Parts: sequence; C-alpha cells; structure tokens
Amino acid sequence: MSTFTRRSFLRSASATVVSSGALLSSRKLLASPFGLPIGLQLYSVRQLLAKDYEGTLQQVAAAGYQDVEAAGFFDHTPQQVKQAMRKTGLRCVSAHYSYTDLNRDLDSTIAFNKELGGDYIICSFPGFKDPARLKDKSFANQVLSFTIEDYHWNADQFNRIGAKVKAAGLKFGYHNHTMEFQSKNGIVPFDELMRLTDPSLVTFEMDCGWVVVGGGNPVELLKQYSTRISMLHVKDFKPTTEPASVVNPPPPAELGQGTIDFRPIFAAAKKANIKHYFVEQEGYDMPVFEALRIDADYMKKLKA
Repeated sequence: MSTFTRRSFLRSASATVVSSGALLSSRKLLASPFGLPIGLQLYSVRQLLAKDYEGTLQQVAAAGYQDVEAAGFFDHTPQQVKQAMRKTGLRCVSAHYSYTDLNRDLDSTIAFNKELGGDYIICSFPGFKDPARLKDKSFANQVLSFTIEDYHWNADQFNRIGAKVKAAGLKFGYHNHTMEFQSKNGIVPFDELMRLTDPSLVTFEMDCGWVVVGGGNPVELLKQYSTRISMLHVKDFKPTTEPASVVNPPPPAELGQGTIDFRPIFAAAKKANIKHYFVEQEGYDMPVFEALRIDADYMKKLKA
C-alpha cells in the first residue's frame, strides 16, 4: 500500500513549483534577443554523441544551451533519450529526418517522437519523385538534380506526412538547404513549397545560413512568410576569395566572426512567428565546445 500522503504530496508539489520557477528563471537569463531559449542542432556534435551520448549532452548544457534538436539518436530508446535530457537539463524540442527515412517507416518515427515528448518532426532533406533517374547519388549531384516537378511532388508528400504527424499531436515541418532558392524557369522552389503546402499541416524551419548561400534574403522571407516560418537555424560562414555556390559553400565560422549580420534577421524574427531557433555549426578549426561557447555567447549578447 502506498505511503504517499496528502501532506507529502503538497511538499512535493511545492518543491516542483520552486524548481520549475528556478528553471524558468535560468532559461530566461540565457535567452536570445527575443526571449527564446538558446537551442543547438545536435548535428553540430554528431561525432561526439556517437562516442559518449550523455557526456556530450552535459557539455552542450555547460556551453550555455537549453533546447536541442536531434539529428539521430544513436541507437537510444525514447526513454534513454528522455533520461539523458532530464539529467542534463536539456529539452529535445525537435528531430530531423530525411524524406527517405520518413518514408521508410513513418509510423515508427511518429511513435518514437511521441514517446520522447518532442514537439516537431522536421524533414531535413527532400526526396525525388523518381529516384531511379539519379545514377550519381552524391550529395552534390542530388542538390543540383531537383526539378520543379520534384518540388511539387514533395509538397504533396509533406501534406500527407503532416496530416499523420498532426493526428498524433505533433507538428511537421521542412528545413531548407541552398537549392530551394535557385530559380528554375522563373520559379523559386521555396516559394512553390510555401504555395503548395497546407499551413495547418506544414511549418518551415528556415536555415538562415543556407538561405544566404543559396541567394535568398532571410529578412525578406521572414516578412513575406511571417506566419509560416516557426523555427530558425543560425549558422555563419568565413570570408573567402573562393567562389561559393549551392554545392560549394564557404567554410563554417563561429557566430559573429563570419560574414552574416544576424541583427536585422533577428529584428525581423521578433515580428514574425518564431517559436524556436537552433545554432548549427557543421565544422571547426578549434575545439568543438570552445566554438559552441562562442556561438552561445554571441546569442546572449546579440541586440536586435
């Protein structure tokens, strides 16, 4: 028989309120210029997570991050991920999957994220209507091979996936790369995806860095699609004399030490519908967490 009395319940509830208040206060202290917790896309530490999952998450939290977005779970169950997040004080808000992975087993993916307690499932890379037409499967060739017909087909797929994800109580979204901003016969694929996806089923996670490299303007997109873009990726690039392209981006830089001025982007984001944002750095020329602390400090000090 349980010995958990009403008095012990009240003591426990009071402690929870105090603890929750302290957590909320600490999250505000580390918030971005528009009051959201500082997030990290865990692709930034993918190699470290594969070797030491919980230890790496502890370092992520120590570097100043509060929210995270997954890019793989490294053979951990939802309960193991939840336990690791709880121990480190992090919140896993979202998870990335390619269209290929989503299409392979959507029901299991939804069930995993439902049990995990996240909010979003994000398609991190689109699919091809006819994959057999690609003889060269390299990333560079894929980026260059998407047609407008492929984007129209992807929009239909996103609506289908979004309906299933929504029915499970989660949100579905799409994360851009560079190729969505390369005009094809006067049509910009990013605009087509916006036009053809159902706003009630598909949100967008705008990667500001890839928008710039692709030739788009993050500020204008936040104004034009203020109700459709709900999350941001924040990354920067070093100055370079080498010509950059959608398949040959400049080398990664720590935030504030590259070429992108995020002040106008975040000023536009404050007026939009941004719910979360995630720092992402895909390469380093210094120790990983030294760089990620620079990124987090930049976000804490940024005035928009």
